[in-house]
Order: sequence, then C-alpha cells, then structure tokens
Amino acid sequence: MPPRPVLAQRVSRFGTTVFSEFSALALKHQAVNLGQGFPDFDGPDAIKEAAWKAIQGGVNQYAPGVGARDLRVAISEHAQRFYNHAVDPDTMVTVTSGATEAILDVILGLVDPGDEVVAFEPFYDSYDANIAFVGATPRYVPLRPPDAGHTTWWFDRDEVRAAFSPRTRLLILNSPHNPTGKVFTREELEFLGNLCAEHDVKVLADEVYEHIVFASSRHIRAATVPVLADRTVTVSSAGKSFSLTGWKIGWIIAPPPLRDAVQRAHQFVTFATASPFQAAMAVAMRLPDSYFQELTALYTAKRERLLTGLRAAGLQAFSPEGSYFILADITGYGFADDVAFCRHLVTEVGVAGIPPSVFYGPEHRHLGQRFARFAFCKTEGVLDEAVRRLREKLPALKR
Repeated sequence: MPPRPVLAQRVSRFGTTVFSEFSALALKHQAVNLGQGFPDFDGPDAIKEAAWKAIQGGVNQYAPGVGARDLRVAISEHAQRFYNHAVDPDTMVTVTSGATEAILDVILGLVDPGDEVVAFEPFYDSYDANIAFVGATPRYVPLRPPDAGHTTWWFDRDEVRAAFSPRTRLLILNSPHNPTGKVFTREELEFLGNLCAEHDVKVLADEVYEHIVFASSRHIRAATVPVLADRTVTVSSAGKSFSLTGWKIGWIIAPPPLRDAVQRAHQFVTFATASPFQAAMAVAMRLPDSYFQELTALYTAKRERLLTGLRAAGLQAFSPEGSYFILADITGYGFADDVAFCRHLVTEVGVAGIPPSVFYGPEHRHLGQRFARFAFCKTEGVLDEAVRRLREKLPALKR
C-alpha cells in the first residue's frame, strides 16, 4: 500500500506565511523591516504593570471560557464610550486569543461547507485560510486604488452585487482596512447592509485598527448602522490599539444568538486566553480619552514621515485613511511582479516590505502585483534609516 500524504488537504496548499518568509529574509540581509505589522515599541507602562500585579496577585489559572468578566465589562464600556454601542457584557461578548482566533471562531460558528463568503481584496491572509478550513467558497471583490474619479480606495457596487448569491452566508468587512488603509463610510456600510439584509447574510466586521484613523476620516462601527445591527459580529483586539501584539487578547461583540454560535466554536479552539493579560487589558480599555488621542497623533506623524520618504525616493505612495500601512505603486521598476520587487528590495536595498499580491485570490492576483506594502508602526530612527536606504538606491532602478 503506498504511503498516505502527510498533509491534510485543508492545509496542503498553504506554505510558510509571507510575513515569516520576508522577516527571515530581512534578518538574513540585515534589512530594515517595514514588512510585518507589529510595533517595535511597547505599549503604556500602566498596562504592563497591571499584568505584573495580576501575576503576582495569583491571577494565573483558567479564565472563564467567555472571558474574565471585568474585561467583558470594560469592553462594553469602551463600546458605549466611543460608539454609543450598547453591549451586554454577559450575553454579547467573548474574549479570544487575539483577533485571528476570533476570525476563525466566527467562520467556524456561522459558515457551513458549501456556503459562500464574500470578502474584499486585498485581504488579511487568515480569511482565505479559514474559509478553506470550513470547506466554504470565497467570492472576492477587489478594492480599487484612488483615480481621477475617486479620492480614496473604492469598490464597484455591481461587482459586489454579483458576488452575492443564494449560497452566500457571510460578508467579511475589514475597516480600517489592512493593507489599503480604506475607512468605509456610513453610506458604503448602508449599501452593504441592505445587500446583506436582502440575502440574509451575516457580517464579520474586523475592526482591529479602530483607533488608528486619521483626520478627515471617521471609523464607524458597522454594528451601529441599523441595517447591520442584528447581523454583525464585531472583532477587535488589544494588539494594535495598545502596541502589545504579543499578548494576543482579542474579543468579539455580537447579538446573543450570534455570540452563542461563535462561543460554541471558541470553547473548542482555545477555551480561554491568558488570565493576567485579560486583567491588564481591562485597565487598558479604561484609559482616558487622551491616550487614544495621543495614539492618533503618534501614528499621524509616523504616516507623514514614511509617506514623505517614499515619495522622495520616487514611489507613488497612497495616503491611508486608517491602519498603519502604506501601499506604494511599483510600476516602472522593471520587475516581473511585486514578489520580485520586494525580494530585490530586501537583498539589494536593505529594506523589507510585503508583496500584497498574496492578499488576493487567483482571479485578481495581478491587481496586487503593482504594489508593495510598508508598515510605519516603527520608531522614528527605523523609519528614517529605511527612507535613507530607499532614497539612495531606489531611483537607480526606475526605468
């Protein structure tokens, strides 16, 4: 009898993530790493001290599967404070091990094999993997870059309508969006909500960059739009808002029937997440408004620093409305695609970016091949060194 394949079919098409690949390449070539989206600085000392006090105070055993109640209450208070979103901490919140686990839980809890899931491209890479894990079919709709008729990234409404079918079960909506930086408007959310109501489709609203939004744009929580309120599961996490990505504290907020579906999956994925970090995140969620205002100011300055540098190096860089990523057009540099460009950037220029074509399905992958993604969640010295290297070597590659 011939040996059976080692890999299960559900994982057989997935290799090493692009983040791991390019981070390793950056380390090998001592490149400035603007690839993987994690800050190279820590969050507030008050949060770290709260975790230490919780550990010293004996908060070290399993938390309740739904999450520590004080954190669930803090999440509810935060929703009311920033979005006027009334959330019952006992029936509408589940704490997860990061937003990535929450996304898997939502898809496991709401989507069956053979269902279809609509999502926008470029997408966070776990969406595609998780859809595959449950045996569903993705229907991707591309976001288009700014052009003569659009000042921001936009989508074709006819393409969105065409993506919906009687088999559509879920819409994944990421706003602020990684990697384009698009912040969906209320009018766009209402359009999508009406489509979901027409087809009885639920919504996974990934809002992990909710507090990194820049002037002239405003993050609107999808669940606060009336047509979406009863069908939306909101996903967020502590990593981006508090610069503590390694703690892996995420959560979902949903109407009780949807929260129950997600909780049924969560209890068999991780059951519960780290107790002392949950205690500390309750402190974080209650930080004063000034903290969140300072976070916006911090990232506004970093965005302008890198935007100015990329443009000075000759790249057409699009200004994001939110998140901490910039997409730059690499057309005219003579490379076959974005992967070849980014490899050269690491090995010869000494700067690591991410090739965003990996965030597209096969049908639209060519649309991502004209861009490179850069993260500006880095200290000023790191950003300045990256810009120096780009300005020194990148213009010579232009054809």
